[in-house]
Amino acid sequence: MSGNGQVRHVLWRRVGDNALRLIAALPLGYAVASLWSMALARILPGDPVQTTVAAALIALVICAAAAMWAYAARSGWRALWTLVVAGAVAAGICWGSIAIWGRI
Repeated sequence: MSGNGQVRHVLWRRVGDNALRLIAALPLGYAVASLWSMALARILPGDPVQTTVAAALIALVICAAAAMWAYAARSGWRALWTLVVAGAVAAGICWGSIAIWGRI
């Protein structure tokens, strides 16, 4: 492979890594924050209105933290899969609380 081909390979690898980080930061970060908002609204103690507001405020912090994590992670794939796992945990909490306590 010539020197020019290696430069192109590294360039496309960087572009792909940045694209993964962008996908992890924006739509996936928002989805993870929404899932955690639903999970926290169901499991926090208190009045349903207060827990919903508290969960929404915490979700704002989670959304910002997810975006920061997406660019602080070692690679784009690690950022993507870490946020997928965080969203799956929140979805499991939502599903489990609905299965146990039913819908509100």
